[in-house]
Amino acid sequence: MFASALSAVILGLEALPIQVEADVSDGLPSFVMVGFPSAQVREAQDRVRTALKNNGIFLPPKRVTVNFAPADIRKEGAGFDLPVAAAVLAASGYLSQKDLAGVMILGELSLNGEVYAAGGVLPRVLKARETGCRYCLIPRQNLAEARLVPGILSIGVTSLMQMIECLEDPEVFLEKEGKGEQIDSQFLPPGNLEKPDFQDVCGQESAKRAAEISAAGFHNLLMTGPPGSGKTMIARRIPTILPALSFEESLEVTRIYSIAGLLSQDNPLITERPFRSPHHTSTPQALAGGGRIPVPGEITLAHFGVLFLDEMAEFSRNTLEILRQPLEDRVICLSRASGTFLFPANFMLVAAMNPCPCGYYPDMQRCRCTPGQVSHYVGKISQPLLDRMDLCTQVNGISFHQISAGNSGESSARIRERVEKTRQLQADRYQKEGFHFNAELKGRDVEKYCCMTAEAGRLLQSAFEKLDFSARSYHRLLKVSRTIADMEGEEIISSSHMSEALSYRMYEKK
Repeated sequence: MFASALSAVILGLEALPIQVEADVSDGLPSFVMVGFPSAQVREAQDRVRTALKNNGIFLPPKRVTVNFAPADIRKEGAGFDLPVAAAVLAASGYLSQKDLAGVMILGELSLNGEVYAAGGVLPRVLKARETGCRYCLIPRQNLAEARLVPGILSIGVTSLMQMIECLEDPEVFLEKEGKGEQIDSQFLPPGNLEKPDFQDVCGQESAKRAAEISAAGFHNLLMTGPPGSGKTMIARRIPTILPALSFEESLEVTRIYSIAGLLSQDNPLITERPFRSPHHTSTPQALAGGGRIPVPGEITLAHFGVLFLDEMAEFSRNTLEILRQPLEDRVICLSRASGTFLFPANFMLVAAMNPCPCGYYPDMQRCRCTPGQVSHYVGKISQPLLDRMDLCTQVNGISFHQISAGNSGESSARIRERVEKTRQLQADRYQKEGFHFNAELKGRDVEKYCCMTAEAGRLLQSAFEKLDFSARSYHRLLKVSRTIADMEGEEIISSSHMSEALSYRMYEKK
């Protein structure tokens, strides 16, 4: 007898429907699995058979064949246990094939029939809604995550027997267990953890100004200065001045973290912009995403948020060069033998570094580095990557008077108000263009939207000729000056806006 159940496999950030087909026929007793299953999936036969036995269900001594279609895609993970059990039970006559129609099933089984949580539930539920399924049957632990998707019913089970009960009559099961509510456009309440605030930063007004410009236009920022000057402190407070995620953005970030297995079961919806700070010993694969079938790396985990590279010059050159393509295209393309995978990478890069190995150059009274050591240290950052940093600012050391005075600066809330106002102006301007921020302007768009006065144009020309800027630097100067003008409510870029934008490129030439 033949039966099939619907499940899904994760490929990159997408879920691909998989038909789990089972056939129980006469022959020597055996349990065979075909359709390109991995070792994890192949082990399901032992888990399923033992779980059924421990719940009083004994399969007939016949030949059981399970196929995963399409067969040209490798099936990974332990989430196929429940669909295999459902298909085998239907093929054995314990369930009706009609009960399995239009139901996406996912979950891992223990030997006593308990159902364990699975990763990547959110994209699978989205795919189930897209394919028109009646409902999704998933582990109870993943129920809060699945109910983030409106328009489709998700039912959670904790055991094999509950799965059978639900498939036989889902309405009776829901009345017994409780249907629960789906989250439509409402955000889960934030935690009570105290957040960092810009008012904790003493002094460093120029660095805070650069951070505000960076947040307002979604520009990349590089801070350099001696140890203990507050570079990391400022960087960790940048997310507090960024506007909140929209529900669509929140759902997209949550989908990424679901696939990476980084979601909380109690509060799965990510409502705050990501802040990722990988250690400088991170490999290129950790940053870009790796594996035979790639999973999201730090670049993708920072989507719609901030990727912070502390001690940037300590990262390996190969790791840093990976950033060049996603910083331009806002996606990262990974090619493997099994296919090509596109991961979103719309993040803001914030980096901090010392000017030399000891950190005190050019203070020659404290710096003990040779000119060769300084050149080698700074030379770890290639010119193409430095071109992609929209703002480069110097963060000087703090004096005793600034620390002891204890005067707090502006709060993050006040800065965020100005950032939100500037971003709204950009959203209104680019609403027909398909992008939202000045940093996303491309070639022809730069000329269209970055109109400047004659004096600003002469200043830009003089700087371009004397400092030998690249074409990329030219466009990024215009984008930053456009953001500065927007912050002041000006439609035309003036010489003062251009001068400030140029001041943030001087480090590149030093």
